[in-house]
Amino acid sequence: MKTNLAVIVVSAALVLSAVPVRAHHSFAAEFDANKPLKLRGTVVKMDWVNPHAWVYLDVKNPDGSVTSWMVEGGSPNALLRRGFNKNSLLPGTEIYVEAFQAKDGTNRANGQSLTLTDGKKLFLGSSGENAPDSGK
Repeated sequence: MKTNLAVIVVSAALVLSAVPVRAHHSFAAEFDANKPLKLRGTVVKMDWVNPHAWVYLDVKNPDGSVTSWMVEGGSPNALLRRGFNKNSLLPGTEIYVEAFQAKDGTNRANGQSLTLTDGKKLFLGSSGENAPDSGK
């Protein structure tokens, strides 16, 4: 009986260890400090998920087309301490974001600051390893 239980436990551990896990990353692993962005657009949604919250933003291009962006922020807990709440970025909210583009060239960015139309500025950036200094 003990042998069967040990085999089951070891087997389960091996199966679970084979599942890919997305590790928490440093800023430099995914984002380029030499590619700063300034995005002005409309919030589509905000995901309050760990380890980083995400702001989904539609940016209108000069030709009238729209480009969708995903902007990574700090953890939900960190954003709450910085003045965000669940109603800060409701869909349709116009915002201006300063960020750094993903190294792979996709429409993903690491947000540093966010400014609302009333001028209120919120620090959005995570304090990830190798992230550029936010000046805060």
